[in-house]
Amino acid sequence: MYPNLYYFFKEVFGVEWEWARFLNSFGFFVALAFIGGAVVLTKGLQRKEKQGLLQPKEEKRVFGKPATTGEILLNALLGFLMGYKIIGAFINAGSGVDPQEYIFSSQGSWGAGIFLALLFGGLRWYEKNKQKAAKPEERMVRVWPHERVGDIVVMAAIFGFAGAKVFHNLENWGEFVKDPIGSLVSFSGLTFYGGLICAAVAIIIFARRKGISIRHLADTMGPTLMLAYAIGRIGCQVAGDGDWGIPNSAYVADSTGNVRLASAGEFEASLQKNQAYLQQQDEFKILKLEDIPHASFKAPSFLPDWMVAYTYPHNVNKVGVRLAGCDQDDHCNYLPVPVFPTPFYETVVCLLLFGMLMFARSKIKLAGGLFSLYLILNGIERFFVEKIRVNTKYHDLPFQPTQAELISLALVILGIVLYFVSKQKASRD
Repeated sequence: MYPNLYYFFKEVFGVEWEWARFLNSFGFFVALAFIGGAVVLTKGLQRKEKQGLLQPKEEKRVFGKPATTGEILLNALLGFLMGYKIIGAFINAGSGVDPQEYIFSSQGSWGAGIFLALLFGGLRWYEKNKQKAAKPEERMVRVWPHERVGDIVVMAAIFGFAGAKVFHNLENWGEFVKDPIGSLVSFSGLTFYGGLICAAVAIIIFARRKGISIRHLADTMGPTLMLAYAIGRIGCQVAGDGDWGIPNSAYVADSTGNVRLASAGEFEASLQKNQAYLQQQDEFKILKLEDIPHASFKAPSFLPDWMVAYTYPHNVNKVGVRLAGCDQDDHCNYLPVPVFPTPFYETVVCLLLFGMLMFARSKIKLAGGLFSLYLILNGIERFFVEKIRVNTKYHDLPFQPTQAELISLALVILGIVLYFVSKQKASRD
């Protein structure tokens, strides 16, 4: 596992670059997910525009106006924050600071902050000054939907992160009550569906204001979201952020994190040996050892064992017990009971579903139909993976579902309803 890129560079290239500790692996793949999603969304919107299904909106814009004091100060503030924190992180990388604690502390580099503040503010002034006219003029310009992808991505990031944190804390209320501030500012603990719902509301409001057809925008968002989710799950797998599955009772692990097939009674003995660790986990703490969910599945001869039983060594959440021989100060834990690597499964399945949606977009002519299919496929995929995934259950409800199971069922129903509503609307148009 690579909780940050320091571990990747060390294992693959044999170099120990301290500054790479500040490049979180999960965040790296989330960034890739946004980039990949932006490319797919842009291409999808351009395709709709060429088909005459999406139209531009005219907006009044001022040209030749110099930079305002507010614009310069805003750019300078952004530059200061980047210099103070990001460049400061690289400067202080060798002092043994914890990356997450550093980001939310008052530590930083004043020199780098002031330098970038002046640079960013000066560049903004220079850029606007080059375009300055003797008399600024207002013009009406046509803005196509694909030109708004940058705004959509920014809103998806902001509202998606906020929604993911809120839904995670609702799902894990006990953890939130113990440490409200830490739960809110921590980069770990994100619920995909919470982010999806909040980001969707924000984007729908934005699209209505900009005159973009919601149904056609939604159809382009279906493949986009499926691809972004698949890439994001690579980050979960690589970093080991806790989104793993239930124990695989066909295997046991040694103190170095390696797995092997279990003989009769070994799995039960492993549970007994690691009882203290297991009962520290919120998902298992109210369960007896014999009631801890697990499944037995041996890897076929053509697959490596880690695809069905993995211990997530060096996981970013620092969960488990300490690895034998690990000389690092942190990220030295592994799961003493091997689990199903469900993020890996979701990456594979969602990449296949992305391909299916891309193929189906030329076949489905109904506006809103492709997004309906996305909702159904996404809901089915998540519902079934929850069956072998560790997650907090609502024990007060009759069949003790997880939050994701309830939302995934709702998405399947919503997808079916949306399809028939779209069909009725198309027949009336």
